[in-house]
Amino acid sequence: MDVKLYLPIEKVLKTYIPMTETAFYILLSLKVPRHGYGIIKNVEEITDGRLVLGSGTIYGTLTKMQRDAIITVYADEKRKKIYEVTEVGKALMRHEIARLKELYANALKHEGEFQ
Repeated sequence: MDVKLYLPIEKVLKTYIPMTETAFYILLSLKVPRHGYGIIKNVEEITDGRLVLGSGTIYGTLTKMQRDAIITVYADEKRKKIYEVTEVGKALMRHEIARLKELYANALKHEGEFQ
């Protein structure tokens, strides 16, 4: 029997929010199951090449996220692990997106004060 221990969502939020750009784009890439290299290429594409993740960075982050049950292994094929976001990871993303929306709204509201 596979028993997974999940961190309470409050602990996950405290640990991951505010989210690093790397973590945000990794989770955003996992809206569909992907392996590490697929995540790297997806992040490069959606940021128009601005953000290029190194393999050490991505696999270190994936290991931490898997340990914290933010993501899970969807499939393990020929030495390529394919990851997907868990329900805990989806809840984390909803909180981070709400935080970023507030940040963006306040930036627009007050940007003129810094001209």
